[in-house]
Amino acid sequence: MISFAAPWLLLALPALPLLWWLLRVTPPQPRRMDFPAAMLLRDLPLAEETPARTPWWVLLMRILAAALLILGLARPVLGPGGDAGGAGTLLLVVDDGWASGPDWPLRIAIAQAELDRAGREGRPAALLTTAPGEGAAPPRVIGPMPAGDLAPRLAALRPRAWPPERAAALAALEAWTRNEPGRFSALYLSDGLAHHDGVAAEALMARLGPNLTLARAEERPVRLLTPPRAEGDRLIATLRQSPVLLPGEANLIARAQDGRALARASFALGAGATEAQAVLELPTEIRNRVHRLDLAEENGPGAVVLLDERFRRRPVGLLPGAEQGADAPLIGDLFYLERALNPFAELRRGDVERLLARPISVLILADRPVADGPELAALTRFVQQGGLLIRFAGARLAERPDPLLPVQLRAERQLGGSLSWEQPQRLAPFPEGSPFAGLAVPAEVTVERQVLAEPSPRLAERVWARLADGTPLVTAETRGAGRIVLFHVTATAEWSDLPLSGLFVQMLRRLVALSGGVAGTEGEAMLAPLEALDGFGRAVPPPPGAQPLPAAGEVVISARHPPGWYGTAGGEGYRRAVNLGETLPAPTLHAQPPAGTTLRTIATIPAERDLGPWLLAAALLILAADLLVSLRLRGLLLPARAAALALLLVSTPAFAQEQDGQSALVTRLGYVLTGDAALDETVRQGLVGLSDFVNRRTAATLAEPMSVTPGRDDLSFYPLLYFAVRPDAPALDPAATAALNGFMRNGGIILFDTRDEGSGEGFAPGARQALRRVTQGLAIPPLMPVPEEHVLRRAFYLLAELPGRFAGGTVWVSREQDRANDSVSPVVIGGHDWAGAWAVDARGQNLHAAVPGGARQRILAYRFGANLVMYALTGNYKGDQVHVPAILERLGN
Repeated sequence: MISFAAPWLLLALPALPLLWWLLRVTPPQPRRMDFPAAMLLRDLPLAEETPARTPWWVLLMRILAAALLILGLARPVLGPGGDAGGAGTLLLVVDDGWASGPDWPLRIAIAQAELDRAGREGRPAALLTTAPGEGAAPPRVIGPMPAGDLAPRLAALRPRAWPPERAAALAALEAWTRNEPGRFSALYLSDGLAHHDGVAAEALMARLGPNLTLARAEERPVRLLTPPRAEGDRLIATLRQSPVLLPGEANLIARAQDGRALARASFALGAGATEAQAVLELPTEIRNRVHRLDLAEENGPGAVVLLDERFRRRPVGLLPGAEQGADAPLIGDLFYLERALNPFAELRRGDVERLLARPISVLILADRPVADGPELAALTRFVQQGGLLIRFAGARLAERPDPLLPVQLRAERQLGGSLSWEQPQRLAPFPEGSPFAGLAVPAEVTVERQVLAEPSPRLAERVWARLADGTPLVTAETRGAGRIVLFHVTATAEWSDLPLSGLFVQMLRRLVALSGGVAGTEGEAMLAPLEALDGFGRAVPPPPGAQPLPAAGEVVISARHPPGWYGTAGGEGYRRAVNLGETLPAPTLHAQPPAGTTLRTIATIPAERDLGPWLLAAALLILAADLLVSLRLRGLLLPARAAALALLLVSTPAFAQEQDGQSALVTRLGYVLTGDAALDETVRQGLVGLSDFVNRRTAATLAEPMSVTPGRDDLSFYPLLYFAVRPDAPALDPAATAALNGFMRNGGIILFDTRDEGSGEGFAPGARQALRRVTQGLAIPPLMPVPEEHVLRRAFYLLAELPGRFAGGTVWVSREQDRANDSVSPVVIGGHDWAGAWAVDARGQNLHAAVPGGARQRILAYRFGANLVMYALTGNYKGDQVHVPAILERLGN
């Protein structure tokens, strides 16, 4: 169907025949003739001549061009709007709840096209949205008013982050129809879901009357991402969706707080499936930096899950009093601790030096005195720098107290001893300000034996838990940036029933959460809105009218409680994530509309297409052709061959393909294709970022990096090859092995990256075994960790660390005493994912988070890359001190 936005211009069409008389005359083509002066008068024609008439086909071209100009200026429109029929007022009803965000631009375009059509027909229009506004303002009908006046209001609409209230929208419609009793036709852009008011949805569609056109996105499932479930080292995310006939796939992205991607996983959804799961296996250091989970293909709050401290997995180190018997069932020092902590913390075992070699949140000492010397110094430094040290009393600690205690100890108290009570003591309610405040104290938990705290003026402020008689049970003290917490009973059931209770698990869980920087607990306080998600899933300031919510109890997502972050203000405040997926049921479709309703699918509604620009462009082309024809008829145009040659020269593109051997004229970095498209793209983006950094900071000039396949491509053009090792990488074939050996023998350097060292441990399981397969046939010299004085640490920048996206692992090079190739190492081997730290997108923005050092670690990663490039380009020049005495002697002379 075609309509015109300016139909009055069509009145010019009857005037087209007048152009026949205006355009039919064309000056004749001049004739060439000799000009002898004597014959001038004789050759002059005596008869009167008239101009030749314009050929009919030229007149037709000109009339056609004029007609196209008139039609184009009249703005013909093809397929306008949703084709809502009827007469009277046009009522646009729009579901603007959380489920409408993914296809919101298409919805508004359809509504705007229908509004434009109503304006062309001179019909008034009205607008009704079904979701409450900011501040929980109920839905209301806007209008009727001229369609042009309603257009700005429609363009200003945005989807909400909460469900619609169709019952309130029905009430608003009823009130509007009472005040505006005239006829109306409706276009209802529905999200297709029943939400919690399926009956109201049916009533609303019935009230919209027989002239209803219902448009909904039946071909696109509505998806809802739920908070993940923690199982050991894995996060298991669940995706729920409305059923669709065709199978599909969805990609899950784990992002850090700065928005950079940390990991990806996929949901596989079969035909008719309504639920799927994806697994994220992440090292603890990376998992604890995940700030949110996003669906890659969706824009909306239902496609986002915010992760707070409940989803963190803190590394906890366990140190028993004696390793022998520590795991003995029921009586071992660590038996109950491991079972209480394992579901929500990463447990590590070893001596103090080994545990503190990696980032760790909590150390637990079960009846283990700390001896003077390196161990006491290391633990003191750990606490001073922000660590949490949890200690459990016992016979060993009672005999040999040490300085790492929150209070001074007295003799132990037990039934039947010198310091005893007649019967076991129960626990008192936890005091206000204690991390355990709000936990229920089971009546069956009793204490038969404990170590006593020496009375002091500051004892009361250090007590976090007491017995019924007021005796301290748990004490704590702040030391530097960290804390020391002491349970005055053992971690076994020998002195009390506490380790046998669920309260023990809750207390340990709160202490581990406290180690992550959560000062205090939620308790019974009200949590203020700190940041909200809008209808597109973006983090924005809380909307007006957002209210605090109680820390305990179920949350109902609404305009007063939108999804987002709630908590207490300040950097040390408690923060809680409120997500749509944890409060809403699985998406279900609402019932079929009443009989007689016109059903349309949003994606199949033809978008309004303005034909005016195309008609004007066609008119201009015809006029250009008319100009060429007129010039040719008058003999002013170049000969046909010359014109064709000129056109050919102008339209022929410049030959810009790179000739064979062009790679030899520039310096560029290379990377070995792994067969994993995502990994190869990350490496390419990383080398692009590194090349840009080197070009800006040094005198080197690097061109765009290139991918290579050893054994097929010539490697001699590249000073450095980046080889990212996939966990499932196969062994190299003989041709590739020979090519890489020749590359290293002739001075090239290969950087092998397994992406699983230090803070990235566990990120690519199996990569180290794959490295052995890949390098099996390579002539790699004996290796050693990069020494402090190695040229790689000072080729351009002075570096004490060589981190990448990950930090903390070992980087290996050949031994200095291997003098082959002037002591330049042919390989550099590590697992820091340097390409991930260097990677940038088309806008120059970094793509992946650097863990755990953030921006400073990324700068060091770039500096290591610059040193590596200089090392590959210039070799060992900074380590060559042979000629220094001769140079100094000559300078002295």
